[in-house]
Amino acid sequence: MAIREPILKPVPIAELRPTQMTVGYREVEEKRRRWREHDAGERAAFLGAHMIPTLLGPKKRHYVIDHHNLGRALQLEGVETVLVTVVADLHKLDKDAFWTVCDHRAWAHPYDAQGVRAGFRDIPKAVSNLADDPYRSLAGELRRAGGFAKDTTPFSEFLWADFLRRRVKAKRIETDFSAALEEAMALAKSPEAGYLPGWCGPVT
Repeated sequence: MAIREPILKPVPIAELRPTQMTVGYREVEEKRRRWREHDAGERAAFLGAHMIPTLLGPKKRHYVIDHHNLGRALQLEGVETVLVTVVADLHKLDKDAFWTVCDHRAWAHPYDAQGVRAGFRDIPKAVSNLADDPYRSLAGELRRAGGFAKDTTPFSEFLWADFLRRRVKAKRIETDFSAALEEAMALAKSPEAGYLPGWCGPVT
């Protein structure tokens, strides 16, 4: 099969369609902070190096399949458009067929802020409507702290979030994030996390 060159196109963030239901608000704020540290030239270079991968879906709408946190952060910082790279053109499919393909290709993650699977119709129609999942923020911070390695497994940080959701109390994340991260780090090195993508615990 011939490898196609990516199609690059500036698209308004407000027109991007999510393929997941949540982001980590704490992680969004961290990305906003880093964005503000860049000058104008660095921001242009950053946007060129961080293109948003999308699917061209029904009605030729762009469906985001990665970097939802970044898209929301940039939107909150007043960035109106981003470059996207179209991974697959599925615009000829009807909506039900489109979501079936997304499901089988691991291009969608219809799980709510409690980690419960919902219907595809429940996925927000705009990046601005993504809900907060504090465990997604905890998983993102855990990866940055070296708790697990970045992995190509789709939605790998959500798998870690689900693992942590069953073990770390939500109240701890809310009241003492550092303590929650310390607890998450210990859990990440345990054998019970060995099935997760990017696990780098001790091998016995």
